[in-house]
Amino acid sequence: METIPITIQIVSITGALLFMLIIFRLIVRGKLREEYSIIWIVCTVLLIVFSIWRHGLEQISALVGVFYPPSLVFLAALSAILIFLVHLSVVISKLQNQIKDLTHEMAYLRQDLERIQTGQAEQPAAGQPAPSESVSP
Repeated sequence: METIPITIQIVSITGALLFMLIIFRLIVRGKLREEYSIIWIVCTVLLIVFSIWRHGLEQISALVGVFYPPSLVFLAALSAILIFLVHLSVVISKLQNQIKDLTHEMAYLRQDLERIQTGQAEQPAAGQPAPSESVSP
């Protein structure tokens, strides 16, 4: 494989650094949680490493036994995307269960509130006066 021209190398390093800056700004503004930002930071660091280390991808693909080095990039990207999608599916499923539980709890509380407002509250325990009864000495 031919060597990468220096202009492409500079553009790729600049693009990766700009992407890293965007990730850090999203973290600071609270729009990206830290647990998800780690994945993006690691990917960006890998992009910077391969942008600086010109023959790194060739050497790693030779070690793994991949004939065409760019296909190793696509294989790694596809694997990372699949793992990330499974992780997001687990997170979404957990959040859906939490929403369902909170909806049930809110419905029960709303039902109790409506009973109290319409005067159908539970009867007081024995020995205690009802809320509408006045206690005279």
